[in-house]
Parts: sequence; C-alpha cells; structure tokens
Amino acid sequence: MDARDIIKRPVLTEKSYLLMQENKYTFLVDTRAHKTQIKQAIEEIFGVKVEKVNVMNYKPKFRRVGRYGGYTNKRRKAIVKLAKGQTIEGLFA
Repeated sequence: MDARDIIKRPVLTEKSYLLMQENKYTFLVDTRAHKTQIKQAIEEIFGVKVEKVNVMNYKPKFRRVGRYGGYTNKRRKAIVKLAKGQTIEGLFA
C-alpha cells in the first residue's frame, strides 16, 4: 500500500486538539494497516520522527432511516506521538 492510501484524513475534534499539546496527532487510517505501516506512512508524508502509535478499531453501528436499515462503515483511528521537538505544521490550521 502507498503511504497516501494508508492515511485517510486527520481527525479534528476537541479532544484531538487537546492531544496536540502533548505532541500527539490523530488520523483515520485504512482498516488493513498495522502500526508499522502507519508509522512509516506518517514519517514519509510529513517528514517527522514518530515515537509511538496507538490504534483503535470502531465496529459498524446499525442505523435506521425511515423503514430502511443499514450499518455505518467500520473505522480505524491512529493516535501518533511524535518525537520531542517534532511538529506537523499547517495541517491542523
């Protein structure tokens, strides 16, 4: 997989902004990607040194709209901690 296929988009929430103060950045990633691939993709795309990667899987939830029912997409979220002195600028403006 290409690095741009692994990292889908950043997660911009109140909690993710608080984590940025601790030098941790949150991304939605491909569900098939593992920690090593995520680390290599972040280092390749942004040119930073990654110290640690935490990954969470979200199961699909059943949702109903009128008489039609279905499931939401399953997701995988990665919280990436960068090495001391490293930042990702311009992405989270």
